[in-house]
Amino acid sequence: VQLQASGGGPVQAGGSLRLSCTASGRTVSRYALAWFRQATGRERDLVAEIDRWGTNTRYADSGRGRFTISRDNVKNTVYLQMNSLEPDDTAVYYCAAGFFGTGLASRRYIDWGRGTLVTVSS
Repeated sequence: VQLQASGGGPVQAGGSLRLSCTASGRTVSRYALAWFRQATGRERDLVAEIDRWGTNTRYADSGRGRFTISRDNVKNTVYLQMNSLEPDDTAVYYCAAGFFGTGLASRRYIDWGRGTLVTVSS
């Protein structure tokens, strides 16, 4: 699966951004989709994931209550709505395709797109 993320940019603390990631290639609807992020000097961490049907979601503690992941299987697109952004949300955000479930997230996601940078200023 090829993935292309967009929607990043600069934003002030308290603001909102909506990231989009369009997928193509193998049947995208067979895969779970996820957003990860990597801040400078830190590991890449899962932000949110959504199963192939869009019925189950999972969030990291950092974004729970502020971020919402959704997908449109007609458009082969996954979204991440981010509200109440904080400077600690500054990172490169990556979308990925893989498998929903238990286990280390970075091992369940097999295809990765290029990231989109989100910069939150205080």
